[in-house]
Amino acid sequence: MPLLDLPLADLKTYGGRSPRPADVDAFWDRGLTDLAATPPEVTITPATQTFSGAECFDLTFTGTGGARVYAKFLLPRQRPGKVPLVVRFHGYSMHSGEWFDHLGWIAQGYAVLAMDCRGQGGRSHDNQAVKGWNLTGHIIRGLEEDTPDRLYYRHVFLDAARLAGIGLAMPEIDAARVNVYGGSQGGGLAIACAALEPRVAKCATVFPFLSDYRRVWEMDLCKDAYKELNEWFRRFDPTHAREEAVFTRIGYVDIQWLAHRITAKTMMFTGLADAICPPSTQFAVYNKMTCQKDVVIYPDYGHEHLPGHMDTVSHFFA
Repeated sequence: MPLLDLPLADLKTYGGRSPRPADVDAFWDRGLTDLAATPPEVTITPATQTFSGAECFDLTFTGTGGARVYAKFLLPRQRPGKVPLVVRFHGYSMHSGEWFDHLGWIAQGYAVLAMDCRGQGGRSHDNQAVKGWNLTGHIIRGLEEDTPDRLYYRHVFLDAARLAGIGLAMPEIDAARVNVYGGSQGGGLAIACAALEPRVAKCATVFPFLSDYRRVWEMDLCKDAYKELNEWFRRFDPTHAREEAVFTRIGYVDIQWLAHRITAKTMMFTGLADAICPPSTQFAVYNKMTCQKDVVIYPDYGHEHLPGHMDTVSHFFA
């Protein structure tokens, strides 16, 4: 088997390389308090897209900092009663997809909420002005602020939790069967959502992004999705004099430090040849989960479509 990262036996015990902020739990408790104090101001309007089997709606809500966040909302037209829900999150820089992309879940009787991340490829607003470099990347957005509360992904993680909470409160939704799913950035957001919204029943995460940032740098893989880390150090800390402080600060939005909060049944999918989100960074999260969990390994696959994984997710949610 090709070996990009640690042997599988070592991955299963790997504990991560990035520093844990001492007050990270208090940080997220405060974030949830801030979110609760922000009125959601949900609007749901019929979308222009129509399908014979699905009702389609444009949903917007207010997140932290007053940003308006957009999500696609689909319901099966034929509903015998309350229906289960899949909350979907997209990959880095992308968007919630086409309406057609969600019809497979509709065919199985699920409702769907699919969020556009702030300031990426969709319709959600990013209204947060921050100090420092904004040329590329969101991991380092807000790094130069006086407080980690200004980090970009703090807002997006809380957006994800709020969207799941909105779904849980809908009269059409079976609140006992709310599931979250995503790949790459979406996989990281699925984990963050399940950690911050404990009523989520199941979480399926595919090669999750946003974990163990120092490990990525040490593997010389700060490129592609993680390129901004290398670019920031080259421009603003070329001797890494601030390395410990920087990795600690972005540790507030490192999903491995949220993993212990998850109570949802969780399934992770990992390709051992993944050079975008290295397997060790994924196992840094998985090994800290104390919930019921499983991992599906693809020895010869990287950061790409994993054959059969959607069938497995479908059975897992069912």
